[in-house]
Amino acid sequence: MRGHRFVCDTLKPSPGCLPASLLCICLFGTLSLLPAQTQAAKPLPWGGDAEGGAPYQFQDPRDPRRVIGFEVDIVDAIGRSLGRRPEFVQNQWEGLVPGLERGNYDIIVSGLEITPDRAEVINFSRPYYVTFEQLTVRRSNDTILSLDDCGGRKVGTLRGSLAQRILEQRQGIETRSYDGQVNAYEDLLNGRLDAVLMDHIIALYNVAPSPGLRMVGAPVGRLEYGIGVRKEDTQLLSNVNRALEQMIRSGELRRILERWGIWTQACADYFGDQAPGSQRPVAFEEYLGSRAVQRSAWESAKQYAGYLPLLGKGAVVTLELSVLAMTLAVAIGLLVALSRLYAAAPLRILAGVYIESIRGTPLLIQLFLIFYGLPHIGIRLSPMLAAITGLALNYSAYEAENYRAGIQSIPRTQMEAALALGMTRIQALRHVIVPQAMRLVIPPVTNDFIALLKDSSLVSVITMVELTKSYSQLASIHYDYLGIGLLTAGMYFLIGLPFVRLARLAEHRFNPEHRALLVGGKQHQAG
Repeated sequence: MRGHRFVCDTLKPSPGCLPASLLCICLFGTLSLLPAQTQAAKPLPWGGDAEGGAPYQFQDPRDPRRVIGFEVDIVDAIGRSLGRRPEFVQNQWEGLVPGLERGNYDIIVSGLEITPDRAEVINFSRPYYVTFEQLTVRRSNDTILSLDDCGGRKVGTLRGSLAQRILEQRQGIETRSYDGQVNAYEDLLNGRLDAVLMDHIIALYNVAPSPGLRMVGAPVGRLEYGIGVRKEDTQLLSNVNRALEQMIRSGELRRILERWGIWTQACADYFGDQAPGSQRPVAFEEYLGSRAVQRSAWESAKQYAGYLPLLGKGAVVTLELSVLAMTLAVAIGLLVALSRLYAAAPLRILAGVYIESIRGTPLLIQLFLIFYGLPHIGIRLSPMLAAITGLALNYSAYEAENYRAGIQSIPRTQMEAALALGMTRIQALRHVIVPQAMRLVIPPVTNDFIALLKDSSLVSVITMVELTKSYSQLASIHYDYLGIGLLTAGMYFLIGLPFVRLARLAEHRFNPEHRALLVGGKQHQAG
C-alpha cells in the first residue's frame, strides 16, 4: 500500500495528472476485486450417482437430460451461498469416496451416511438430513411385521449401507445386497425377496407408487447424511457448514425437504424446528404423477424416441472407447506376441509374465488400479484416458495370444525360404509371416472387439457415462427395464454390426483363393 500511496501522491500535485490519478485508482480497485471475481466464477463440482434414484438425484422423467432431486436443490442453495456454480459429476456410488480423494470433484452429496470408517478417510459437514431404516414387504404378506420376524427370510438392501450392517449383525437373515434401490424393490414385488430394508425416504419413494408393497414395523436405527469433503479442504468444509447453517436458520432447508415430502419428525427434532408444516410436497406429487401416467402405444413410442438422444450420447462414448482401445490393443498385442516368439530370453519372459498377469486379473480391478491407484504415485489420468488404457491393456494380452497362434500356424519353411532369399528376419516377418497370420486371426480379433464393446460398460465405475450406464439410469427412473433394455440392446447390435461386416469383407479380401482369382482376372484382361 505504501507504493500505491507514493504513486498517487506523486501524481496529485500536478493538475494535468488528474486523469492519471483516476486511472491509477480504477486500476488498483479492479486488481483488488480480481480474487473475489475469480472465486465467484470458480465452479463447484460435486459427485453423486444419478442411478441412485428418487428423491436424491435422478434424471427428470419429463426431460432425461436434467438431473433433479432434493440433494440437487441443496447443492444449488449451497452454490448460491458460496458464489460458485454447481457442476454435477456422475460416478458409481461405490467409487464416490475414491473419486473425491482423486480430485474428480470437490464434495460428495449422494445420501452418504456419516460413519466412523468413512470419517477416517474424508471429512463430513454437519448433517443435512436425518432418517432411519424402514422395512418393506409385499402387501399380501402378513407374517412379517418387524425385523424380528425376518429370521430365515431373504432381505434385500443397498450394498455398503448401514442397513446392510444391521442385517448382517442379525443371525438367521439371508442378506442380499444391491447396487441400486429399484432392483431390490422389483425383486420384492416379483417374489425373489421376502422383505427390503432401506432408508425411509427410499422406501417412501418406492412404496407409494406400488400398490403391491407396504411399509411395516417401527423405525430401525438412525442415520445422518453429510456432505463429504477432502481432509485437506478445511476452508471449503467451513464454508459448506456455514451455508447449511444459513439454510437451517432461514428455513430454506426445511422448505426443500417439505417440497420433496421427506420432512419428518426426526428432522424436526434434530434441527429444532417443531413449527407446523406450511408447504405442499409438490415435487413428491409430481414424481407420483409421472409414475402413474398410463400411455398409449403411440405415446410410449414417442417416449422411447425421447430416450434416443441420451442413449445416443452414451453410444458415442461407447464407440469412441471401443475403437480407440481396440486399435491400441491390436498394436500392443502384436508387439507382445513378436517379443514372446522372437525376442531375447529376458524379453520373452517379460512378455509371458505380462500376458498371464493381465489375463489372470479382472478388468474391473485393473480399471480401479489405473484410475484410483496410480494417482498415489503421481500418475493422474482423465476418465476417458484411463478407460481407454485399461481396456487396451486388458485386451492386448488376448490379442497377443491370437497373434502368437496365427504366427505359429504358418509353416516354418516359409521363414526359412524368406531367409534363403536374402531377407532379414524382420523383413521376413513383415512381408511374409505377419500378413498371413493377420488373415488367420481376423475372426478371433473380431470376436474380441465385440466383447470389448460390451465390456466397455465397466468404465462407469470411473465416472464414465456410456451406453449401459445411460440405460440403467433411464430404467431406474421409469421402472422400464424391458422396453429400454431392448432399445439399448438394439443399439449395441447396430454399433457392432458394421464392424462384423467389415471383418468379413477383410477376411474375404485376404483369402488366397480370392487374391488368385483377382490376379488371374487381371492377367486375362492383359492377354
